[in-house]
Amino acid sequence: MKIAKFSVLLLILFIFPVAFSQLRVGFYSQSCPNAEIIVQNLVRERFGLDPSITAALTRMHFHDCFVQGCDASLLIDPTTTQPSPEKNAGPNGSVRGYELIDEIKTALEAQCPSKVSCSDIVTLATRDSVFFGGGPSYVVPTGRRDGFVSNSEDAEGILPGPGLPVPDMLTFFGNKGMDVFDAVALLGAHTVGIGSCGNFVDRLTNFQGTGQPDPTMDPGLAGRLRNTCSAGGSQFAALDQSTPFAPFSFDNLFYTQIRERKGVLLLDHLLATHPSTSGVVFQYAANNELFKRQFAIAMVKMGSVDVLTGFAGEIRRNCRAFN
Repeated sequence: MKIAKFSVLLLILFIFPVAFSQLRVGFYSQSCPNAEIIVQNLVRERFGLDPSITAALTRMHFHDCFVQGCDASLLIDPTTTQPSPEKNAGPNGSVRGYELIDEIKTALEAQCPSKVSCSDIVTLATRDSVFFGGGPSYVVPTGRRDGFVSNSEDAEGILPGPGLPVPDMLTFFGNKGMDVFDAVALLGAHTVGIGSCGNFVDRLTNFQGTGQPDPTMDPGLAGRLRNTCSAGGSQFAALDQSTPFAPFSFDNLFYTQIRERKGVLLLDHLLATHPSTSGVVFQYAANNELFKRQFAIAMVKMGSVDVLTGFAGEIRRNCRAFN
């Protein structure tokens, strides 16, 4: 297993070297040698109580890294002097898992005060939650530092919506150094995701103002989702409908579903039909190990986006507030 994990990292370092120049595997081996074990144990404990934490942390990591870089700016709470941090942005309204990050930070501060950054905690916790959910096991370089800036306007202007056209989605990822294989793999995290009805209800009843359901959606799925989103429904639906009794199972069945017109979000459906991405979707649907390997590569790449290292930024004592 260790050989497989390091082979993935070596491949990433070969094709994406610059971003990792200030990060390294085992960054805390001297300053806080039990750091990764502490993170892993607390994530394992939470996963046992709530398997949906995999989706929560993956979303948190994504939303943090694509706004200002992976600097834990998403974790900052509003104050009288900073009334609207990233956390308050509309796209971040569904982000959760903050209390787990707090719990991990408290444990680390008790053992290694002011050593482990909140941005590294999010990165490591996400990695561990993916593994506990059945996803790949992979190593991540650490050494990130926490940022000084957190504004909701930045998140509002950057984070994509669920109806983003595929070319725009590829540009969004491309601007951060990621290719189509990375983008489609990262969106595969929807295999453990849950979506609010507000993100797809138009596909069920009034697609693009037609007054009719989206004709490209499987009718059986549309019917089930209408029940879910009715007045008496839960108002939330699993984005991967292939495993109703194991909704938080991390696998490639999501890609099979969207190829069968069973994508809940419009973007997921378009991935399977757009010529720029349909071939990649086919490859991941046919090969679970390929998907998991590429997902690990893409997650490590994402975790390197615009990071602060060295003497930049700070190591927060409380992840919700600047020092």
